[in-house]
Amino acid sequence: VSPGNCWPLQGHQGQVVIRLPARVHLTAVAVQHIAKEVSPSGTVISAPRDMAVFVSLCWALLAGIWPWGKAGVDADGEEETLLGTFTYDVAQELIQTFPLKNAPLPRAFSRIKLLVKSNWGNPAYTCIYRVQVHGKVA
Repeated sequence: VSPGNCWPLQGHQGQVVIRLPARVHLTAVAVQHIAKEVSPSGTVISAPRDMAVFVSLCWALLAGIWPWGKAGVDADGEEETLLGTFTYDVAQELIQTFPLKNAPLPRAFSRIKLLVKSNWGNPAYTCIYRVQVHGKVA
């Protein structure tokens, strides 16, 4: 992880869909940011703060195999469900791992959506340095 070499999101919130190299029975997501001491600005206010993880359930709901709750609908009309919400704490370790609810999931997924709801105070942009998905390859 190199300071300044991040995945930038315009503003204090945003989202990214990550395609995994294989289908995975998801258990957790880890997020990493840089240390304040190596930051080009001397701060970490561009670090993501409140986040949520979703998977698309369109096919799973049609097949009648998704056992948990009601799914939402994203901007493209695809149904999705929330796997977890969490807060990245800039005062803690640089790499923070967050378990997903109902993990390990009974179905394997090849994509996840990471929704950044807020950052630590930068109104112009949010930097995502590293996202790791944990689980068992299907």
